[in-house]
Amino acid sequence: MTDAAALPGRPRGGAIDGQASPRAYCVLAPNPSPMTLDGTNTWIVAEPGSDRAVVIDPGPLDEAHLRNVIATAERQGRRVALTLLTHGHPDHAEGAARFAELTGSPVRALDPALRLGDEGLGAGDVITTGGLELRVVRTPGHTADSLSFHLPADAAVLTGDTVLGRGTTVVAHPDGRLGDYLDSLRSLRSLTVDDGVTRVLPGHGPVLDDAPGAIEYYLAHRAKRLAQVETAVEQGHRTAADVVAHVYADVDRSLWPAAELSVRAQLDYLVEHGLV
Repeated sequence: MTDAAALPGRPRGGAIDGQASPRAYCVLAPNPSPMTLDGTNTWIVAEPGSDRAVVIDPGPLDEAHLRNVIATAERQGRRVALTLLTHGHPDHAEGAARFAELTGSPVRALDPALRLGDEGLGAGDVITTGGLELRVVRTPGHTADSLSFHLPADAAVLTGDTVLGRGTTVVAHPDGRLGDYLDSLRSLRSLTVDDGVTRVLPGHGPVLDDAPGAIEYYLAHRAKRLAQVETAVEQGHRTAADVVAHVYADVDRSLWPAAELSVRAQLDYLVEHGLV
């Protein structure tokens, strides 16, 4: 879900639909929109030579797409052994139950309501299906249940909607909280510093080959927007809709409803921190 059209972190070309790193392959869902960019990136992740794959975010409830994901894994000589969800928004997770029926794979997520199987996901969990190593990173803010997945062997992180390949993401108030989101961006920045992550494999849009640059851009963008919202309030723009019209005047009006969610989150943040 995007609320702007800037280009952080050196995007690699256009929409992804194919091999994005040695262990990650993208199957693009056919659900393009102003909020989903080119569509949802469904990720097939597997260790080279393994006959088992992990699928991250099977996407919308689109039978043809779900079957295409399975067929793509099978062409690679793999079966889907596990399904993971970055968060519960329908463009990422609505197809998960049907995908589980088609593959027989359990679905693991932070939110218990989205799980199909006995195991959930939590910060610090390590997934080792088929010799693959994925590390779970809590990244709330876009939503309360948002997760990212660190793929150390490819120096990459799969970010769902926390960092996009094009534009900036929505802090989906009231479930999403700006303070949490800023903390999550700092956690991702730590991965680039401490663990050598260089590449973002996002939930929408192209691969970003400059993860540090993308995350710094996101932090700077949020600081700029927050300052703009604070100034707008000081100038007498009291409602979220008024602030959007003032601060997001240069953004396509079709994105204003999404921008209003982020503004509500920013207004809450300003109040909580005694800034307005």
